[in-house]
Amino acid sequence: MNYQETTEYLFSVTPVFEKIGAGAYKEGLYNSHMLDEHFGHPHRCFKSIHVAGTNGKGSCSHTIAAILQSAGYKVGLYTSPHLVDFRERIRVNGECVSEQYVIDFVEQERHFFEPLHPSFFELTTAMAFKYFAEQQVDYAVIEVGLGGRLDCTNIITPLLSVITNISLDHTQFLGSTLAQIASEKAGIIKPGIPVVIGETTPETRPVFEQTAAEKSAPIHFAEEFSMQEFRDPSLGSQSFDDIDYELKGTYQQKNKRTILCAIHTLEDELTDAATPLAEAVAQGMTQVCQLTGLVGRWQTLGNRPLVICDTGHNVGGWQYLAPQIASQPCDKRRIVFGMVDDKDINTVMEMLPADAIFYWCRPSTHRAIPQDQVQAIARQHGLSGEAFPDVLSAYRQALADASPDDFIFVGGSSYVVADLLAGK
Repeated sequence: MNYQETTEYLFSVTPVFEKIGAGAYKEGLYNSHMLDEHFGHPHRCFKSIHVAGTNGKGSCSHTIAAILQSAGYKVGLYTSPHLVDFRERIRVNGECVSEQYVIDFVEQERHFFEPLHPSFFELTTAMAFKYFAEQQVDYAVIEVGLGGRLDCTNIITPLLSVITNISLDHTQFLGSTLAQIASEKAGIIKPGIPVVIGETTPETRPVFEQTAAEKSAPIHFAEEFSMQEFRDPSLGSQSFDDIDYELKGTYQQKNKRTILCAIHTLEDELTDAATPLAEAVAQGMTQVCQLTGLVGRWQTLGNRPLVICDTGHNVGGWQYLAPQIASQPCDKRRIVFGMVDDKDINTVMEMLPADAIFYWCRPSTHRAIPQDQVQAIARQHGLSGEAFPDVLSAYRQALADASPDDFIFVGGSSYVVADLLAGK
């Protein structure tokens, strides 16, 4: 098989959550442990940082990896979903795993994993851990796929656990209250291993405190972290709070504090860094996209008209996106929008700016809400716009309608952004 045939095989033979939703979700770690044992426990060959959370875990994972890479370490990065190419999920120092490695992994190991019937994510996680071990990375930043306690990445024992925030998402798997979801995410907290909590609510903080206490895990709340504690001597009186973080979404300011708290917690671990840690933090935060290949976070795709895309896809994300879109100076706001069927589309619709011109679309996933249905839901919220069968046709119409001083936003789902970037 060539690379395209190999990825098509992976998508067709293993259940893929991004494609089919609940049918791909497997509770429990049996398959993960079986794969791990088969490959000789590769995750024990490198140090890791484990990152969970409802929103922001991708940005935090990429930025922590960029900082460690800037410090001179060889760094693995495992994230999901990919936007354009499967290989985006597995990187070392920003470079995607090679096509040939993916081909060889499947051809050489299918005799073992086919009878096991792993999910797509279980198999991909095993591939990532094996690759990182063979690449002899110093550190790997591992993003949780869904939840935490039963996520297949949770076989690792990291140096640090990070939980960015909690909001209502994937409630059919994780629980219907913030406390229940927090309990699932808190499942990545390990005995004696420090944990950084990015944001809390009155419902979630006691869950994290109780879990950390039960496991004797030192707990650090980023909301209480002072940027002044962590200074770059070369900046004089200026603190890291003043670093121009490359990721420009307003929601990134909370991620920034979480990241800095995490690096501060790891400071004693990183004393052998080739580059002074303060310099590495500054470089990693100002060049995270270049260093790691991160895309889709308030990303500028064009000017005159200004075109922005963002992968924010749930209520928690849109609490930040909606005000930022509404405050963008422009003549007219044009929004290319689609969602998938496990998100709270009605609550998101309530947040969208009523003065915008909408282009409702359907991303190329079986989980997508049909564009006509999105349009009908939007009418119930007083929002109007045309419906399009795919993302590109909606985007092209928005571009054709726009004047140079208009603002075009593309999003609502990671899959909308993926289709745009892939040119689908």
